[in-house]
Amino acid sequence: MDYRSVGVDVAEADKLVQWLKKKSSLSSCSRVLSGIGAYSGLFQAVFPDMDEPCISASVDGVGTKLQLAVHFKRYVEVGQDLVAMCVNDLICSGAKPLFFMDYYACAQLLQKPAREFLTGVQKACEQSHCYLLGGETAEMPDSYTGLHFDCAGFALGVVDRAKILGAHKVEVGDRLIGVSSSGFHSNGFSLLRKIFQSDISLWEEELLKPTALYVSLSLELFKIKGLKAIAHITGGGMDNLLRVLPKKTAAAINIWNIPKPFMEVKRRTGMDLLELMKVLNCGIGLIVVISAKDVNQIGQLVKSKGFEVIDLGVVVSKKEQAPSWYIHS
Repeated sequence: MDYRSVGVDVAEADKLVQWLKKKSSLSSCSRVLSGIGAYSGLFQAVFPDMDEPCISASVDGVGTKLQLAVHFKRYVEVGQDLVAMCVNDLICSGAKPLFFMDYYACAQLLQKPAREFLTGVQKACEQSHCYLLGGETAEMPDSYTGLHFDCAGFALGVVDRAKILGAHKVEVGDRLIGVSSSGFHSNGFSLLRKIFQSDISLWEEELLKPTALYVSLSLELFKIKGLKAIAHITGGGMDNLLRVLPKKTAAAINIWNIPKPFMEVKRRTGMDLLELMKVLNCGIGLIVVISAKDVNQIGQLVKSKGFEVIDLGVVVSKKEQAPSWYIHS
């Protein structure tokens, strides 16, 4: 009996590492002091343009959307999903992503799906102005079956303390600007897979659209003095806005043109509109909170990055026992 006889092939793992080393761009960054395959990733933390640099970190996964990736044998998109779910959280603190690391666990380490997945991860890192600093693969035949796998991602960024975004900067009268999503992103798939189960092949492209990457947009938004907060709309839908609203304030929301795939979910489930908006992103990937006097700077900037702009409403004073966000009539 040896390791290979129980389903773990160390040679395949090494082959994947060698392949990734050839594709890696780490050597082009003087601040990266280690390469793919080291015991740990080393990044030189020098931030001369910041007075009080603060580290921002996030971790996330892709959830049961992975089951659709396996079903359709498409893995590049969920690689982007993994990066996006992490870096899109980082920017909400005002942080610029520095590097990303991933964990990939499967029953049997097959080169094709693993390489496709890591290709998606690496490309998403490049588009998000950060480096894939390292990662881990785990072959666990007793924990996973067939082609099924799981993944997790970890991103680290930096923000100057005075420029940290959040509820502490938000005031009554600030405007709420929505930035369009690319689709369902990677939330709600335990529900979505059941809803579209009978005609899933017709919905393949829509369901597997990768989560939009908002880092390039955020780096431009950070230059606007009146920027107060950013909310990443993930699982829980519009309730994510509560993370950036200070106590005694609420959000008066204008109804927007919700994309057809989300309305199809509403039709098939019988959910009312408010419930739908508490489950899925309904076409909104980010909500930017900005001072009213600076709101005109947002529109053209968002459009230049390929996203739609939605005038979502305003921050108001909250009345006792009133909801923290509500549809403004």
